[in-house]
Amino acid sequence: MQVSDDFRDGLIEAIPSLRAFAFSLIGRPDRADDLVQETLTKAWAHYDSFTPGTKLKAWLYTILRNEFYSQMRKKGREVEDVDGAYSRNLAVHPEQHGHLDMDDMNRALNGLPADQREALILVAASGFSYEEAAEICGVAVGTIKSRVNRARNRLAEVLDVSGETEYGPDAAAEAAIAHTALHK
Repeated sequence: MQVSDDFRDGLIEAIPSLRAFAFSLIGRPDRADDLVQETLTKAWAHYDSFTPGTKLKAWLYTILRNEFYSQMRKKGREVEDVDGAYSRNLAVHPEQHGHLDMDDMNRALNGLPADQREALILVAASGFSYEEAAEICGVAVGTIKSRVNRARNRLAEVLDVSGETEYGPDAAAEAAIAHTALHK
């Protein structure tokens, strides 16, 4: 079997985004890396089933997603950490506000139902269109739109965000940034 250079380069180029998606599903870097490795191994082994001219990244995401759900079905018994109590005891508390905000966002994201989190990550973080995300998940476009909308609304509710002015640096940070920019 002769694998094309474009296919090989596409696999390598997709690794960072596959890893991010895997981490969003699993939450542990080591297990996310294992899932990405398994995805790439399967993609390489099934190179002949990829249709040139179609979106390689979407094909890889589909393999990763299917592998993730296959592994979850096999596990059967896994300790859930819905409120983050277990992971909070394992983590070092962040030293900066940005880390705290990210921690809040991760907790809120992990509190979403899996289907909503997956749809939101595919559309908002990975840059897939609603149509591509629907194809990856094997559902209708309207289902993806609904899941993304519910996920966004739930995140806004959990994070107590009511408008876009609540994103980004607070007034003190803005002043420090402006002061630094003036004195360069």
